[in-house]
Amino acid sequence: MTALITRDELAAEIAANSVIVLDALGPEYYAKAHLPGALNLTADEVADRAAELLPDRDAAIVTYCSNAACGNSEAVAMKLEALGYTNIRKYREGIQDWSDAGLTIETSA
Repeated sequence: MTALITRDELAAEIAANSVIVLDALGPEYYAKAHLPGALNLTADEVADRAAELLPDRDAAIVTYCSNAACGNSEAVAMKLEALGYTNIRKYREGIQDWSDAGLTIETSA
């Protein structure tokens, strides 16, 4: 299982620009709302897009999806780990928790 990161830890890393954040939801959900600076990468795109989006396999990466019941973030994390990425964590509570806490959400609109 992928290591977890808390909301406060993730917010600090986003503010410090020290992490790559991956939204594991479909593009339609990503367009409506995503964490600041997040890139969109779904599990079925990992094999084709990971090398382009994430050239540094040792970079700090955090995956997330909608909430703790959503398995997309774990699926993306596992596929990245299988490709040799070494520093992946998961924000299990997802965008629902982030939004409920009143933190900034971005849109692609």
